[in-house]
Amino acid sequence: MTKAAVPLKHKPLSGHMTQYVLRRVLAFIPTVLIMSAVIFFIIQLPPGDYATTYVASLKAEGNVVDANTMAELQERFGLNQPWYVQYFKWMESILTRFDFGYSFEQAKSVWSVVGPLLPMTIAVSLITMLFTYLVGIPLGIYSAVKQYSIGDYVLTTIGFLGMAVPNFLFAILIMFGTYMWTGTAFIGLFTKEMQMALNAGTMQWYECFGYGDFWLRVLVPVIVIGTSGTCGTLRSMRAQMLDELGKNYVLCARAKGVSEKRIIYKYCLRAALNPTVSGLSGSLASIFSGSTISAIVMNLQIVGPTLYNALKSQDMYLAGTILLVMGFLICLGTLISDILLAWLDPRIRFVGRGAE
Repeated sequence: MTKAAVPLKHKPLSGHMTQYVLRRVLAFIPTVLIMSAVIFFIIQLPPGDYATTYVASLKAEGNVVDANTMAELQERFGLNQPWYVQYFKWMESILTRFDFGYSFEQAKSVWSVVGPLLPMTIAVSLITMLFTYLVGIPLGIYSAVKQYSIGDYVLTTIGFLGMAVPNFLFAILIMFGTYMWTGTAFIGLFTKEMQMALNAGTMQWYECFGYGDFWLRVLVPVIVIGTSGTCGTLRSMRAQMLDELGKNYVLCARAKGVSEKRIIYKYCLRAALNPTVSGLSGSLASIFSGSTISAIVMNLQIVGPTLYNALKSQDMYLAGTILLVMGFLICLGTLISDILLAWLDPRIRFVGRGAE
């Protein structure tokens, strides 16, 4: 006697989502560790090290440096060991003592160099990201819904120009415009008085948020760094929304009398957001670096210019720490985007053969 076939019972949707998130979180940790090793290895690829850079600068000043002095410098800085030995010592100090090493160029601990720059870097990055998505997504929706209208043509033109004009050139134009308008070029995030107070320790970085001058100065890098991403988001949202609005389920919904607003914001928007959400990791890292050339032009007190100087002088622990933080943000952004995509699109939630 054969048993009756029992229908397969799918796990509840929340179970699929939980397992999906757990797998992504478990993959996050080894990814960061592997990435840190790759970063440290790549930093060591250029010929020479900080000692050779330092000796070259001494020779340029007319000093005579012999081979013994060079060997002593390499031994003092720990540069005479293989790269993997240096890497494991670096990771051990990070994991056990939260010590990111020593900055040879600035003659102090790496964290004392990077730590003061992180709050403003993160603040500018988050404000720029909010600007990018809060402006780009609504304008992309409008451009798609009002296709071939005057507004669509204007936004399309702005989108192409914003993606074509280099950020550093845009920064120069805005600084020139602010100088002509106000008599002061908004260079840097702080006024001279704020910078002196921060250096003297009489003012904390978060107290700057209470000053209007600070927000005026923040507005310039937010617009400069965020313009390219905003225009890219606008173009992506327009293309995806147009693709969704032309699908059969939209025609069916309209035929059933579903309101246009419900079709756009409940159904089309959710599907059209997938490419934008999937690009979150790259956007977070690029904004965090502050578009290094633009940051140098605008004299921003963020990690971008510091990373450039560290790579130029082969200050490996300082450069490695900044790149590690950026890589961590890429992995974190990828994790967040994966979770958001799974929430937006149920097809992404899969658990083996029992997937939905």
